[in-house]
Amino acid sequence: MKKRFGIDIDGTITCPASILPYINKDFNVNITLNDVTKYDLTCAVNISEDVFADWFVNNEPLIYAESPLAAGAREILKKWELKHELFFISARGPHLLEITKEWFLEKTLHFDHIDLLGTHNKIQAAKKYQVDLFFEDKHDNAVMIHEECNIPVLLFDTPYNQEPIPNGVIRVNNWLEANAWVENWLK
Repeated sequence: MKKRFGIDIDGTITCPASILPYINKDFNVNITLNDVTKYDLTCAVNISEDVFADWFVNNEPLIYAESPLAAGAREILKKWELKHELFFISARGPHLLEITKEWFLEKTLHFDHIDLLGTHNKIQAAKKYQVDLFFEDKHDNAVMIHEECNIPVLLFDTPYNQEPIPNGVIRVNNWLEANAWVENWLK
């Protein structure tokens, strides 16, 4: 039976460390993904939110255009593209839609729909598109989507999302584990 998947982009289908080379270069630091224990990157770099926000706005088009895929993402998404509907729901701003679509085309990834919300609140979009399952890397998003939409959420494990999770939010280490969970769920 065809299901509708809601899928976050950054840190989920892209490598969660994608932004770090840019931060390391521009802020003259050498942080790794293991150093990022909070979603708020200003903690890892020790700069003000305003400075980081200005830097990010100026750099996000390049970062998003050059983000590498997470290991295994292409293979699993290719496997699902004919079996399920793939709705990519991201906190990226709507002004980045063309860059995002170009990235998907360059990576030869199919999408049924891309919605760039400009906010981390994905609940309304998950409800609007009636997704059956969500894939996320941001802890509070995963918990809220699960609780508000009453759907399972697969949380891709990273150092920055280690808070406890409720039943219904399932921690996975990679796309192979996500696929195995989906296959079992579909039975």
